[in-house]
Amino acid sequence: MPHSLPNTPSPLTHFDAQGQAHMVDVGAKASTHRVAVATGRIQMLASTLALIQSGTAKKGDVLGIARIAGIQGAKRTSDLIPLCHPLALTRVAVEFQVMSEEQIPSVVCTATAETVGPTGVEMEALTAVQVALLNIYDMCKAADRGMVMTDVKLLEKQGGKSGHWAAGK
Repeated sequence: MPHSLPNTPSPLTHFDAQGQAHMVDVGAKASTHRVAVATGRIQMLASTLALIQSGTAKKGDVLGIARIAGIQGAKRTSDLIPLCHPLALTRVAVEFQVMSEEQIPSVVCTATAETVGPTGVEMEALTAVQVALLNIYDMCKAADRGMVMTDVKLLEKQGGKSGHWAAGK
């Protein structure tokens, strides 16, 4: 069902005036430095977190491999999200914070994606987080199939016509 009346512009940029999905034309947009930061969390048993921290997980260095997987995920975003433009990323950084002092042991992933171009990198940052968290799940599922991925969201984006945006501001 279209999100607007026929022959009226849609507030959603991936739909045309007739409500048909399309790839947004960014050809006339100015190339600017664009940055996006996203985050997410995977909750697990304390014993699973201890395996990750000790480096004794059966499949190896969980966070090191998850970092590489997140970077690769960002680079492959347009292969996974049909209407995303392939981007020449200038930087992808994936970082982890172990939260062992909380009631629910977890690993928080934060990903930063950057490019210079006519369209933003929010989807690349979000994909990096999801792929990194999925990789943690894959590497630790033998010890804990009940892990939960949660709180995936965009924290900040910079660049382009809309300028700077930050969650909660």
